Amino acid sequence: MKSNPDPGAGSTDESGPDAPETEAQRRKRRALFLRELAEARELRARVQPRRTKERRMREAMRMRTFRI
Repeated sequence: MKSNPDPGAGSTDESGPDAPETEAQRRKRRALFLRELAEARELRARVQPRRTKERRMREAMRMRTFRI
């Protein structure tokens, strides 16, 4: 929370007028995290193709197990 430019705003009431901004910031952080996660997975797939293939196969089997 150190990145908050105005630490005094909304410190007493979290559901105040700045709640949509906080939600937007959360979405932005989440989007950044998901992009970095996808990038890390792609890098892992390039570095360890055999393990990645095995992991994909296991994940596919798991997904098939839960289909209705």
